[in-house]
Amino acid sequence: MTGFRRDGKYAAMAGHDINYIAVSGVLALLGRKNEKPYAPANIMGDFAGGGAMCFMGILLALLAREGSGLGQVVEANMVDGSNYLASMPRLGLRHPIWDRPRGDNLLDGGCPYYDTYETRDGKFMSVGALEPQFFAALLKGLDIDPASLPGPREDRDTWPALADLFTRTFKSKARAEWEAIFDGTDACCTPVLTYPELERGGFDQRPPVTLKGSPGIAIADGENDRPAAEGVGIGIEGDGWVSKGLPPGKDGEEKLAKWMGWIRGRQYDLVDGGLVKMEMGRNPYAKL
Repeated sequence: MTGFRRDGKYAAMAGHDINYIAVSGVLALLGRKNEKPYAPANIMGDFAGGGAMCFMGILLALLAREGSGLGQVVEANMVDGSNYLASMPRLGLRHPIWDRPRGDNLLDGGCPYYDTYETRDGKFMSVGALEPQFFAALLKGLDIDPASLPGPREDRDTWPALADLFTRTFKSKARAEWEAIFDGTDACCTPVLTYPELERGGFDQRPPVTLKGSPGIAIADGENDRPAAEGVGIGIEGDGWVSKGLPPGKDGEEKLAKWMGWIRGRQYDLVDGGLVKMEMGRNPYAKL
C-alpha cells in the first residue's frame, strides 16, 4: 500500500493524508461555502482510502484463492482509494445534487435541513431531514408553522433565510432540551456528541461488523433465533471473547471443524502429534 500512486509525477514524492486526498479530487469537495478546502483529519486518506481499501483487496484475494489455489499481490494506494469512496459526490457533479460550488449543495452544508446548528449552551445538534415527512417532524419539534416558512424548502433561493430561521431557533434552547424534544421522533435530529461525553456515559466501543458464527466478535450473548438486525451476534458465553489458547492436542480438530468447516484428510492431517495444513493439489504440509 502506498500513499500516492506508484506511477505518475507524485510517485517518488513524500506525502501525507491531506496530499493524497488533494490530488484525488476529494479535498476540493470538502469545506464550507466561500471557505478553503477542509481536510477531515486523516480519516479519508489513511484509514478509509488506504487501510480499508487495502483490507478489502486482501479479502478479495483470499476469496479468489479459494477457487484458484493461487495467491495474489494486493496493491492499493490512498489516492485511488479516496477517489473511489467519493464516487457518489463525484458522479453527482453532473446532477443537481452536487452541481454547485463547494458548500452550496444538498449534502455538503449548503442545505439548511442537512446541517449542524449551535444550541444556547454552545453545543450542537445535527439535522438530516431530507424527506418531506422527516422535514415535517423537524418543524413540529422546532415549533415552526409550515405556513411561516420563507418559501418552498426545495427552492434553493429560500435556503439562506431558512438557515437563519433554524439558526435562531436552535439557539433558543440548550442541547439537552432539544434532545428531550427530538429523541424518539423521525425528525432526523440528533445531538453532536463528543468522545469525552461518550466516555462519561459509559459508551462501549463495538466491532464495526459482526458475524454470527465467528468465535471472536461477540460482545454480549443473544438468542439464536433473534432477528439478525438485533444485537451484535450470539458469539460465545460472556460479554466478549478472550483467547485462552489451546493446549497441544486439546480440541484442535473440534475447533477447526466448528470455525472453518475443515475435515482431517481434506484440509489438514495429523503429523507427529500435531495438525498440519495440506497444500492444495500437493501433499507437502504447512504447520497450522
